[in-house]
Order: sequence, then C-alpha cells, then structure tokens
Amino acid sequence: MSGHSKWATIKHKKGAADAARGKLFAKMARQVEVAAKGGSDPDMNATLRTAVQKAKAASMTNDAIDRAIKRGSGEGADAVNYETIMYEGYAPGGVALLIDVLTDNRNRISADVRQVFSKLGGSMAEPGAVGWQFARRGVIVTVDGLDGDDVMLAALEAGADDIVAQGDAWRIMSDPSDVYDVKAKLEEAGIETVSADSPMVAENLIEVTELKDAKAILRILEALEENDDVQDVFSNFDISDELMEAAASE
Repeated sequence: MSGHSKWATIKHKKGAADAARGKLFAKMARQVEVAAKGGSDPDMNATLRTAVQKAKAASMTNDAIDRAIKRGSGEGADAVNYETIMYEGYAPGGVALLIDVLTDNRNRISADVRQVFSKLGGSMAEPGAVGWQFARRGVIVTVDGLDGDDVMLAALEAGADDIVAQGDAWRIMSDPSDVYDVKAKLEEAGIETVSADSPMVAENLIEVTELKDAKAILRILEALEENDDVQDVFSNFDISDELMEAAASE
C-alpha cells in the first residue's frame, strides 16, 4: 500500500477546509481549463471528460466547470495560458516525489518548489530520475467495513482490474481513463466510496519507520500542495496507518 493512497484519504477528510479556502476548486478549474484547449465538448475530448468528472467528484458546480471550459476553449475573456511541468525530487529517507504543476510562470513555480525542498529537508532530482518508478492508475477507495467478496464482485463487474485491502477499507484499481465510470458503477451496486482519482502510482515502495521522517515527508507534501500551481504530489513511501496518523496529527 503506497503512502500516496493513505495521504489522499487524509486529504479527503480535510476536503471541506480546502474547499473553504478555495484552493481545491481553483485547482480543479485550472485542470478543466487546460483540458478544454483540446476541444470544449467532453464527449469528443477524453481528457476534458476526465477533468470534468474529477471536478464533479470534488463537488465543483456545473456553472464553475462551464466557465473553466469557456476560458480554456477561448470563449472567456480572462483565459490564461498554462504550462504543464512535472518536477521530481526526494524527501527524507530516499522517498521519491513527483510534483504535477500547471503554471503561467515557470520561473516562479521552479523557485517555489526549490524553496520547499531547501527549507524542509528534501532535494530536487534531475528529470527522469524519479518518474520511471511511477505509472498512472485509476484508484478508488471505499468506505470502511465493507465485505471483501461484495466489493470484489462489484469491482470486477464495474471494469476494475485489482482490489487491495487498505486498513478497514478497500482500494480498487482500474485503467486511469475509466476510473470515474468504475466509481459510478460501484456506487450503483451499493459500494460507497470516499475518493476516486488517477494518480501516478509507484510499484516499488520505500518503507518509512521513523516518526521524524514521516513528519518531514508530510510537511513537504503539505507545503507543496499549498501552492496554487501544484495540482498534485505523488510519492512512493510505505508507512503504517499508526505512523501516518501520528505524523498527520502533529
């Protein structure tokens, strides 16, 4: 079980606070806007369709999504040109990080990311040094307490390709382009979910056993994700539920 999935669950629990600050919706809108540059019809633009599904899953309103689509397709007066960048780095303990960025100022975000690593004990990596360890996957996490046989049957019928225990919940894996369709089919079958996304997932994990390292890793994740340009941070740490909760609570 990768730490990224556990961190995603913790972030979900903090979701209301993120939405109140406007950061979550601002990031969703930016993703929709960039995706819409390839065409404003979600039925004809798979990337936009996925971005819209992700925004709706985060409870973004249809009006806000429509405005982002118009900006991205050139219909809005306040359209901005964003650049996609994937930064690579290391946190304490040799944990690999991928930082997914959408920015209108490469120099600014580059300086911001370097400052986070410099202040909190991480280091930047050369392009390609980290990325080869990751592949994009669809990841859906259920609520706690569901019967494994019921989840497995529903997941297979929904088109998922793997199911793994995650504490008292279940982590369901799929092709990244199908993740929101799989989520919808699961919920139609009575399987309640708490999150769905298409992150970069690492096969080879780094076990973290020291509380100080766990705390340092989470500080770096939080600092990076506070930046409006940072869309997501992917990592390959493996950490126990107890240590994750202890580190996240301080």
